[in-house]
Parts: sequence; structure tokens; C-alpha cells
Amino acid sequence: MTATVFLIQTVFGFYILAVVLRFLLQCVRADFYNPLVQFLVRITNPPLLPLRRFVPGYRGLDLASVVLAFALQLIEVALVAALFGQSPGVGGLLLIALMELLKLLINVYLWGVIIQAVLSWVNPDPYHPAARVLAQLTAPLLRPARRWIPPVSGVDLSPVLVVVALIFVSLLLQDFLGMWSGLR
Repeated sequence: MTATVFLIQTVFGFYILAVVLRFLLQCVRADFYNPLVQFLVRITNPPLLPLRRFVPGYRGLDLASVVLAFALQLIEVALVAALFGQSPGVGGLLLIALMELLKLLINVYLWGVIIQAVLSWVNPDPYHPAARVLAQLTAPLLRPARRWIPPVSGVDLSPVLVVVALIFVSLLLQDFLGMWSGLR
């Protein structure tokens, strides 16, 4: 059973990650011609194109991506719960799926900021597709942090502030989910 749960979480997790990344990269207006963005577009187009007929965008946001990611997360949570013989109810499934998506979003940004900080130490090619996408993805979080904490002797400490804030929010979500499950 553990192997089956691992397989379900891995397959769903990678595809949900691809859908969430596509949504985030559309939000930050990442370069559409970047090969990594093109990869995400190609693997997520099959379910998204028909879904867009029923779920229109709103103010430049691709709501079909959000609906797809949430639906896939809901299916994953329901499958794993069924394998363990649990039935958390509709409200529980919805809340767990939402929390899992929020955790994924926080982890995407957490690891993105950490990788961006490490890459800044080795000075990679700024035109490398991965470096460009990562810079575009993390800029909305790092830009305000850089206004609060300017570079000290040429060292950018803003990623530390962003990482601490992301871990704090992640812990708040864990506390909320723990409190909610304790009330049931």
C-alpha cells in the first residue's frame, strides 16, 4: 500500500506542480518563448484547452489552471484517503486539498528563492533559460524584500527575509490544519 500511495502522490504531484508553475509563470508574465515555459505549456495544454471553454480567465489570470490544479489535488487526496480506508467528508477533502496546494505554492517559492540565492553566488549565465525563469518567478517576492533590506557591503540579504517569511507562513498553515483536525 505504501508503494501505491507513493506512486499516486508522485504522479499527481509532478503534474500538479507543472500546472501550478504554468499558472505562476503566466502571473509574472514570464517569457513565453523560454524552452522551460514551452515544456510546461505543452504538457499542461491537453486538459487546460478544453477546460478553458468552461472556466474563463479573469483579469489576465488563467483560472482554468487553478481549477485543474485544485481538481487534481482533490482527486489525489481522495485516492490516498480511500487507500487508507478514511473518508474525511467533502469539507475535509476540500480543506486538505486547498492546504496541500498552498503548501506546494510556498515550497515552489521557498526553493525558488533558495536556488536563486545560491545561483547568485556562482554568477550563472543570465541568459540561461532556467536562470531567467527562476529570476522572473522569484522577482515578485524578492523585489519588495530588497526595498526593506538593501544590500550590505554588496551582499543581498533579501532572500533570507523571504525564506523566513515563507517558513513562517508554512508553519502557520500547519498549525491551522492541526487545529482544524483537532476540532473534528
